Amino acid sequence: EVNNEAIRIIAARLVEIGDRFDQEIKARVVNDLVQHFQNANLPREDLIQRVSEAVFGLLQAMPPDMEQEEAMLVLVMVLTKKIVNTVPSLLQRVFNTTVIYINQQLHNYIARMVSAVQQ
Repeated sequence: EVNNEAIRIIAARLVEIGDRFDQEIKARVVNDLVQHFQNANLPREDLIQRVSEAVFGLLQAMPPDMEQEEAMLVLVMVLTKKIVNTVPSLLQRVFNTTVIYINQQLHNYIARMVSAVQQ
């Protein structure tokens, strides 16, 4: 069962963090990812790897007191938004890749976060 209030609390926190991170992400990072997503021959696994590399590269500039998984989640969501705002036609490919990335890398973190808010 999903607790809608818990989801709203988590979403509000992630939006607040995302707004701060949004200014930290340079156009070069977004443009590099856009080029990869525009390459129709690039397998999804390679796209996930490129996203992962971008997220871990950006983590270096994040506040050290922030939980790494939380920063990763916000960064991948902000990157997704920036890529789609740059090239809206990439929405489906970027969204699907982001969902897979989150499921692979951050599923347990999200489950713990929801559980903590529900208690």
